[in-house]
Amino acid sequence: MSFVYPWFLWALAALAIPIIIHLFHFRRFKTVYFTNVRFLKEVKEQTSARAKVKHLLVLLARMLVLAALVLAFAMPYIPSPGGTVKEGSKDVSIFFDNSFSMAAESEDVRLLEKARTRVQEIVSAYTTEDKIQIITADFEGRDQRLLSKEDALTRLQEVQISHNVKPLSKVLARQKQALSSGKNANKEVYMVSDFQKNITDLEVYNDTTVNLTLVPLQSVQNQNVAIDTAWFQSPVQSLNQPNPLVVKIRNLSTSEIPNVRLSLSIKGQSRPIGTLTIPAQTAVYDTIDVPVLETGWHEAKITITDFPIEFDNDYYFAFNVDEQVDILQIYGTTPNRFVSASFKDNDYFKSTTQSVGKLDYSQFSSYDLIVLDELVNIPSGLASELYGYAKDGGNVVIFPHPEAQLTDYGNLTRTFNANSYAALEKKERKVSFINFEEFIFNDVFEERRNNLKLPVSQSNFKIAKRATSGEEVILRYRDGNTFVGKYRTGKGHLYLSAVPLGIDYSNLVSENGEIFVPMLYKMALSTTSADKIAYTIGKDAVLETEARTSNAEMVYKLKGSQEEFIPEQRNIGTRTILGINNQIKQAGFYNLYLNPEKTLDKFAYNYDRKESYLEFYNSTELGNLVGNQVAIVEGTNTQDFADTITMQSKGTPLWKWCLIIALVFLLVETLLLRVWKV
Repeated sequence: MSFVYPWFLWALAALAIPIIIHLFHFRRFKTVYFTNVRFLKEVKEQTSARAKVKHLLVLLARMLVLAALVLAFAMPYIPSPGGTVKEGSKDVSIFFDNSFSMAAESEDVRLLEKARTRVQEIVSAYTTEDKIQIITADFEGRDQRLLSKEDALTRLQEVQISHNVKPLSKVLARQKQALSSGKNANKEVYMVSDFQKNITDLEVYNDTTVNLTLVPLQSVQNQNVAIDTAWFQSPVQSLNQPNPLVVKIRNLSTSEIPNVRLSLSIKGQSRPIGTLTIPAQTAVYDTIDVPVLETGWHEAKITITDFPIEFDNDYYFAFNVDEQVDILQIYGTTPNRFVSASFKDNDYFKSTTQSVGKLDYSQFSSYDLIVLDELVNIPSGLASELYGYAKDGGNVVIFPHPEAQLTDYGNLTRTFNANSYAALEKKERKVSFINFEEFIFNDVFEERRNNLKLPVSQSNFKIAKRATSGEEVILRYRDGNTFVGKYRTGKGHLYLSAVPLGIDYSNLVSENGEIFVPMLYKMALSTTSADKIAYTIGKDAVLETEARTSNAEMVYKLKGSQEEFIPEQRNIGTRTILGINNQIKQAGFYNLYLNPEKTLDKFAYNYDRKESYLEFYNSTELGNLVGNQVAIVEGTNTQDFADTITMQSKGTPLWKWCLIIALVFLLVETLLLRVWKV
């Protein structure tokens, strides 16, 4: 047993008062009248013995009354295991977990409401002199201060489910930071949460200056199905094509979940896809054909049916189908007719030819593919511009001139860290390998035939290998030399052909149209290979878009269904970087614009799937994790939770019992004086 105010025990010296009263009050002589003197001696002896017993009992009762009162003022208590009670007011920080997992059911209410009740009971266990912080996973600025008890109860009622999720180590650090600004010496921290394993990164707690109490809540049923992610099989979505989309759906429960309905919404129209049966703790993949009937931006959403965790039932994605793919053919003397002819009958592609001496470098960013058509020399300025263009997402394909200045070509390929051209070899070679796994040819042919007619060259430049080039072979000769190679540069690509375009050097353009034409098509389309169709709230803090203005007074804005804001923005070359700074709170689509009447880009945001994993620590596991110095109070089933918290923070108080004992002995004294007649 310990005392909150042990210095009150000095008042036990007052026990001398009833002793003094006893010595002086009960020694006074009294006159006793008797009718018969012969009985005097006998009565005197009996009365003296009974009076002595009575006086001693009264003395004892008075001393016990006084002792009990002194103990009551000293406030004795039985400390909780590992806890200590300190005198004076307290600074208290309470973490109210309001993340998505708290939407699960606990008995007949959501965990969020159960947590609200528990936090309210914790606040109620403290006095009006104590200062209290209510902090949530949102980490709002207003929650970084200590409130009065009344204000804390008001703030508590405002807490709602949030997409935010924070590791508990960061939460604890934030709580200690707030308590450090408090004036009271006594510091106490509470965490009311379901303690998901993927966010509970607490370690053994050894801080003796701040008492830590964990209040774990558990749902009745840990069952959840979530759409994990989705992606197109092809990085480019084509008009009037099925455009296969792969969807990853995960069952995060310990039992099989049948009949999960899957549907797709696009352009405001929803259509069912089918139902899935997902084994326990397993992810399944389904492929959906996304129809594209028009160019421009498309908003789409995949949906499943699942309850009660619903935030991860929708997956938003957005993609753009360009109205036109622009190709620039740069020639030296005369443009090769086969390049422009490849795009002549397809309105989706627009081919432009320009002489190397009349180039406008500032227009490079408007093209999806630049073809170097047999240039003898490559000016250094052009090489530099091509490198910057490719880094920003452009694609460059080189068909060398038979009399190419290899020094110029070497300077260009070194800039791209690509393999370089060696001398022209006049030797017939046949292509024997086509890379069907690479983007260029992965979906060109319905059947990958072994008897496919492949190009033959009469002369070719041998491509010298560079160890660090990272070449990806598109077409290869029988002897292992590269016919067409691909090199990644920034967000774009460089393609090197070992042969000129002329029909005197190969039959690529004259007899292999089924190879040449789709190869140019896919080279042009690969410019969008780095585009993302979806982003994650809280993770993807930076967006990137094409720079469309240099006017400092014109700013980009992002607008969702319920919010609009100005992101941080800075121009880097031909790109604009947009900083979100946690301003996106709700999943959905966000339009980027300079003028509200014209959408420049469209971004789809989804909630972080971290909260989908319903694996939690129970009380025993938490105890093993944080050590014996931390108090753990079961928050789901405890009936008298307020009393439990009071006992936890202040120990088991005994002062009420002391008052009861004082009253009992005061009653005993009264009975002795009034009832016991001597």
